[in-house]
Amino acid sequence: QVQLVESGGGLVQTGGSLRLSCAASGRTFSTYAMGWFRQAPGKEREFVAAISWSDTNTAYADSVKGRFTISRDNAKNMMSLQMNSLKPEDTAVYFCAAKPGEISATTRVYRSRSNYNYWGQGTQVTVSS
Repeated sequence: QVQLVESGGGLVQTGGSLRLSCAASGRTFSTYAMGWFRQAPGKEREFVAAISWSDTNTAYADSVKGRFTISRDNAKNMMSLQMNSLKPEDTAVYFCAAKPGEISATTRVYRSRSNYNYWGQGTQVTVSS
């Protein structure tokens, strides 16, 4: 019951930074766990980062830990992914995703694609050498 739209992708050189945003529709945004995934040509979509709908618990793929930071602003129905120290292997289409939360698991984060109910259209990130 939510629509997601990513923005902020583009071309950046190795070592540079980008900030992706995901705008969500719906008044229940604050009760959704959120995540970022990416898909490179010829590859399966892979987990990047996730954030819970309360207590701001986060999880990151090992490949981006220490370089990427996920955050959310529930008042603005917005989720962001700050990407620093970018590498060519970060080149991919990045997707935001949402999963309805529940009161008994307010701090839970989700790494699997199968957990998410809603997906954005994706935004291209290209990192040149």
